[in-house]
Amino acid sequence: MALIVPVRGFTPEIGEGTFLADNATVVGDVVMGRDCSVWFNAVLRGDVNSIRIGDRVNIQDGSVLHTLYQKSTIEIGDDVSIGHNVTIHGAKIHRLALIGMGAVVMDDAEVGEGALVAAGAVVLSRTKIGPNELWGGAPAKFIKMVDPETSRELNTKIARNYLMYSRWYTEGGGQFILEGEEK
Repeated sequence: MALIVPVRGFTPEIGEGTFLADNATVVGDVVMGRDCSVWFNAVLRGDVNSIRIGDRVNIQDGSVLHTLYQKSTIEIGDDVSIGHNVTIHGAKIHRLALIGMGAVVMDDAEVGEGALVAAGAVVLSRTKIGPNELWGGAPAKFIKMVDPETSRELNTKIARNYLMYSRWYTEGGGQFILEGEEK
């Protein structure tokens, strides 16, 4: 069963229909929407500040979400995909964005609606990525604009696929928070 840890008077709030892999860890001031998925070895550590996650967000294997004490928070909009082994530290990710595998998004960075951060990119503190922009590299730089409809289709498909994958684990291998169930 996933590790859900209250800290400093904050108990994580996990939305209905959300899948937590057996060894996922959710700590402290975390509020997560409906139909999300937190995969194997992912850590959402809201011990020093808040983490707010929308609906249908998938946080893939090995990813770490954390913040700075009294300085930065994490906000993630609906239908966002966070790839394998991503680090998000105190950043804002708007709806329908995709953060590629192994990327790092630092404090006070902002990733716009429908934006894509390439695998392995390092988005430095205070970087502002606009809607439907593709950024990559270390440090991350603007690469090109992405057609808004293409971005919406791609990112919605990935988010919906991860919701489907999470449903495969309903029989042993994970934990779902269902309506009326104690969190």
